[in-house]
Amino acid sequence: MRLPLAIAAATALVMVAQQPPAIEFSCPMDPEVRSKGPGKCPRCGMTLVPGIPEPNEYGMRVTFTPAKVPAGQPLTLEFRLSDPKTGKAVTGFEVVHEKLFHLFLVSQDLGWFQHVHPELEPGGVFRLQTQLPKPGVYRLLADCYPKGGTPQLLPRTFTTAGYIQPLEAGIPKLQPDLSPKHGENLDVELTLDPVTPIAGKKTMLFFHLTPADGLEPYLGAWGHMMAASADLVDTIHEHPFIAEGGPQMQFNVFFPRPAIYRVWVQFQRRGVVNTVSFTVPVSRLQ
Repeated sequence: MRLPLAIAAATALVMVAQQPPAIEFSCPMDPEVRSKGPGKCPRCGMTLVPGIPEPNEYGMRVTFTPAKVPAGQPLTLEFRLSDPKTGKAVTGFEVVHEKLFHLFLVSQDLGWFQHVHPELEPGGVFRLQTQLPKPGVYRLLADCYPKGGTPQLLPRTFTTAGYIQPLEAGIPKLQPDLSPKHGENLDVELTLDPVTPIAGKKTMLFFHLTPADGLEPYLGAWGHMMAASADLVDTIHEHPFIAEGGPQMQFNVFFPRPAIYRVWVQFQRRGVVNTVSFTVPVSRLQ
């Protein structure tokens, strides 16, 4: 028996209403990357997850050996993360860009930069041996992804033993520097859009690489970028928004405050990692 047209239409509407909403997948590292189904992030290669994870900052304890941080001598750093809900030590981590832990170290004068990878020890402890070039204030940015959590970017500031100069006195007086840079086997030019970046607004950074032959992904991405404000308050870690292995790569950045920022970028060509830096002035919205 055929149902009356009105009843059939009402039944169809009920069936549609009862269907669960489509699940959107996103990248935990780059949340703006969305997909209608599971897969891999085209920017960083991470597995997409259902929905948009709510950011949740983990606790991080950093210990130094020797405890009085030396300059110009061997130094060991240890990192321990704790779950913000349970307080328990985190022992499992996801691989992000081919590593479990990325660490960026920057000196206060912004003249020294390191992108290194502490090793995971039993009990969830990450350990790194390094050496600071000179006395002063340093800023670190830890990048990792606890299993069952969300990706973490955790900054800390520390000072070498005996260094007593006021923090404000050590802030470098940086001058804008957008001139082309030469790496180990690569020349890098930077163009900004807008020409004068504005705090809180999107800035597109276009890097032109010469020569373009032999470019290779470095740690799972076509490039890595780290930016720090002159006063070390703001630290930013980004990967290319658009990159296909050619001579042009685009990064999108939201600089949080009007300030001078030192921007380091890393590209790999023929097995050699090129690290160059630019100094970018960011203005306030008029």
